[in-house]
Amino acid sequence: MTQISILGCGWLGLPLAKALLKKDYSVKGSTTTIDKKELLENAGISHYPIALEVENFSAPVDAFLDGSQTLIIAIPPKLRGKNKDYSDAQNNSFVQKIKNLLPFIENASVENLLFVSSTAVYGEGNETIDENSIPAPVTESGKQLLEIEQLLLANTHFKTTILRFGGLIGPDRNPARFLAGKENVSNPDAPINLIHLDDCIGIIQKIIDLQCWNTTLNAVTPFHPSRKDYYTQKTLENNLIPPVFNHEIPSTGKTILSNRLIQLLDYTFLQPHL
Repeated sequence: MTQISILGCGWLGLPLAKALLKKDYSVKGSTTTIDKKELLENAGISHYPIALEVENFSAPVDAFLDGSQTLIIAIPPKLRGKNKDYSDAQNNSFVQKIKNLLPFIENASVENLLFVSSTAVYGEGNETIDENSIPAPVTESGKQLLEIEQLLLANTHFKTTILRFGGLIGPDRNPARFLAGKENVSNPDAPINLIHLDDCIGIIQKIIDLQCWNTTLNAVTPFHPSRKDYYTQKTLENNLIPPVFNHEIPSTGKTILSNRLIQLLDYTFLQPHL
């Protein structure tokens, strides 16, 4: 039985682990605390409490990786926190946390690594974006994600695939509630770039099934109505107050294409209209 380790069994990682179990994979999963041990093990997932640290990093990483051919890193950068100006970004460096993890991966049985990144690496602008577009992140999280992507892709100890997700929706992330009742909302004419949890899981399963490594893929549902049209419709469908958009300032927003993913994986989106 092929074994997979998932670093970060949270909003994405836990349902992904359950889906992989149904496909007869053996799954090891990590959380930041021991509190979720029972939750994971009741689902058939071997649990390992691993909290990545910038300094004094000590966790059962060797045991977590032992015997796994594939590692999936599905943890958010968590750079926002209390410091909205990112003044604490270096003390909480996601890049350094991944660097601390690398020696463990290099010495393990891991042959393939899937890193869950974000379309935040592309920055802002009125452009149509594909994987050939030059990243230009403007946020601290986007900058650090891009640095990690480059770090992993350059490592020759394993094959890496980068998966850049758009905005995530699904359980506990209802798009109707994102902007409901808000006023003076910017960028009414900008396109949406979202993806549903069902497709996040479906795409990762396809990558593993087809052994699609050493590549970078955008993962955004090919459905790009304007923010105003989409969020107005979603709030009305849920009997919520629609947002009020500011049309005085010109809208800015990119359209992100997933054509490479669709072609390479022969993938059909499960939630095409979100």
